[in-house]
Amino acid sequence: MTAPRTSTRHLNGHDFYLREWGDPDLPKLLMLHGFPEYGGAWQDLATQLCTQFHCIAPDQRGYGRSDAPPEVSAYTTSALVEDMAALIGEAPLTVLGHDWGAAVAYGLAMFRPTLVSRLIIMNGVHPVPFQTAMAAGGAQTSASQYIHYLRAEGSEELLAQEDFAKLRALFAANMDLSWLSGKTQRAYQREWAREGRLRGMINWYRASPLQVARPGEPITDLPAFPLKRLQVHCPHLLIWGANDTALLPEATERLERFAADLTRVTIEGADHWLHHQKPREVAQVILNWMQG
Repeated sequence: MTAPRTSTRHLNGHDFYLREWGDPDLPKLLMLHGFPEYGGAWQDLATQLCTQFHCIAPDQRGYGRSDAPPEVSAYTTSALVEDMAALIGEAPLTVLGHDWGAAVAYGLAMFRPTLVSRLIIMNGVHPVPFQTAMAAGGAQTSASQYIHYLRAEGSEELLAQEDFAKLRALFAANMDLSWLSGKTQRAYQREWAREGRLRGMINWYRASPLQVARPGEPITDLPAFPLKRLQVHCPHLLIWGANDTALLPEATERLERFAADLTRVTIEGADHWLHHQKPREVAQVILNWMQG
């Protein structure tokens, strides 16, 4: 397994810890993790891709060895997007996002389109279809109820108890977490235990303007979306682990309205954690699409 090169960069007023795999002269692939992961979560997939790409995986704001300001206001989508825009610089590259990393990846593609040549999303959601689904009061609403728990003040203390037992249970809810064991589990718990990091991670949820209905009680007065500003103009690949119970297919309904050049690929036998469960299959999908 190829070990990453590591470094720290000062970006957008904060220090960010980076992992890199592959020759820097290869096409660049920015890999953005979600909750509750960190840049090292990409190890298995980056190992499959680094002969074709220069893979770059930061610990995002609030995570791992990157800075974690305590204020909720430090985690607005615009701040998170500008962190990664500063990392990219001026030369456009391919951006890959999973879970919350997908929110940043979509933000880059929509609001800083000159920086994103191609967009790859893995079990992540565009804000409009996701907000629509969470507000509807149906299946995605029920699947997203954990967000209320996370947003409550003090949730980080509860999640940290008994060696992060509640966080691990949330991580595993109705999904295959057999990959999170032994050395991998110890690495995750080491990152979660860094001072202020669990609060920083959860502040992404607290700072988000997305609204979550209660089951059977749809929200009917959502603000209007600036649809023209929320378009993805570059080629877009959506890879979906079919057994995801946190993000449901309805959260991507009518995504084509926002991404005219969209390719959808489903990975059977995988769930939300598809990059851990089937890294070779995911890598092959990415390579086929990039070469197509």
